Amino acid sequence: MQCQELLVQGLSLGMILGGVMHFICLRKSHAAYGRYVDISGSSMMVPARLAWFLQELPALLVPLLLMLITDGKHSTGKHLMLWTFCLHYFQRSCIYSLLTKGRPYPFNIMLLGMVFCSVNGFLQAHYLLHCATYNNTWLSDACLLAGLIIFFIGMGVNIHSDHILRSLRKPGEISYKIPRGGLFEYVSGANFFGEIVQWLGYAVATWSLPTFAFAFFTMCFIGPRAYHHHKYYHEKFKDFPRSRRSLIPFIF
Repeated sequence: MQCQELLVQGLSLGMILGGVMHFICLRKSHAAYGRYVDISGSSMMVPARLAWFLQELPALLVPLLLMLITDGKHSTGKHLMLWTFCLHYFQRSCIYSLLTKGRPYPFNIMLLGMVFCSVNGFLQAHYLLHCATYNNTWLSDACLLAGLIIFFIGMGVNIHSDHILRSLRKPGEISYKIPRGGLFEYVSGANFFGEIVQWLGYAVATWSLPTFAFAFFTMCFIGPRAYHHHKYYHEKFKDFPRSRRSLIPFIF
């Protein structure tokens, strides 16, 4: 398959525009899943574990499929970055989904998530496999090495923060408590901070429009969610640490 440059640019710019629109909409409201969903309402609900599995899975399967049907010669760098992308979605779809103790998930939100993961999985995989070029010195490139370090630091923060959140609940509980430990000592959205850092690192490593578009969309979508979580904790818990920030330690 040849590089579909116009398609890559169009999807990337569309993701940036979508990020801006989400940020504007989510500043005062919040995405209706997790603690913000009314499970007694009329919306069709899906068990949290199944919803997360189905929602995240396309971002793993689509790149794997494209790799299988693409000639793999002279593409070590491309495959390294794409496997890094797939590693995150393997963790989200096959590990996180089995461990989560979240509330039932709205069916329509899950479908939208599946569509996004399918499109983004195609965009990232198609760009890396058919559009990106790597010279013979790519392995020693400063952006690649720095980006990968940032990516895995962010991934570690994200996984550790998710573990802390799960540990707050006993089997069968769906109530919310103040998270403590790790980066939660500094921000309310430590898991969101880790994921944002992760995709910023990925964007630095690949240094491309599609990956920066994805990192930007991630910030616009889950950044406001961290702010709403922070506001929720302030309103619900009188003993919530007042020095804790929303998303960025010591700053915001």
